[in-house]
Amino acid sequence: MPARIYQKAQKSVTHGRRPITANPTFKASSQLAAAQRRWASQATTTEEDNKISIGPCSGGQSEDDDEKESGVAYHGPISSTIKKVKLLSLSTCCLSVSLGPVITFMTSPDMNVILKGAVASSVIFFSASTTYILHWFVSPYIHKLRWQPGSDSFEVEMLSWLATSTPKTLKFADIRPPETNRPFVTFKANGNFYFVDAEHCHNKALLARLTPQKGSHESAFKNL
Repeated sequence: MPARIYQKAQKSVTHGRRPITANPTFKASSQLAAAQRRWASQATTTEEDNKISIGPCSGGQSEDDDEKESGVAYHGPISSTIKKVKLLSLSTCCLSVSLGPVITFMTSPDMNVILKGAVASSVIFFSASTTYILHWFVSPYIHKLRWQPGSDSFEVEMLSWLATSTPKTLKFADIRPPETNRPFVTFKANGNFYFVDAEHCHNKALLARLTPQKGSHESAFKNL
């Protein structure tokens, strides 16, 4: 008899219990907080990736390993910026040359034909001159320099007026002081000017060979 009473009491207690479940409001708030954290981290990563960097990219070891394997001893810090600016200048020049006369003759039908031609020629001349000045200003800039220690020659990568890479092989014996008032010029070789950013050239031995002193060449000619 006491055993039956104990079993009935145990059943009543078991049926009277309620399963413990998580609070739905607390679960939803925790999921929302986790989603916000993920969104914030993704937004921070995207913002860092979209930043415009003028200097060289501080990438991982893969880029440094590629440069070491290819023998790149110097990389221009604003190489990508110069290329983008040149492409923009070339595109605006092409648009001005092709669409400038059309727009001039279509927008002012009552204007004199001679005056229209003068305006169209002025637009073309202004666009072409700015593109030429930009090319003249950045043409000495060395974008990449490949050199093996102990070699008497090195290879530089320049940009043509169409913003395409043009490799050139130079010899250290052909390097001369620039002797010009032109800005951003480090040395002269084979009649052309070249510029190397000394602050970003970490190989000091290479930099010393690329920046010859005027007195050293004069003394060499005197000895001859």
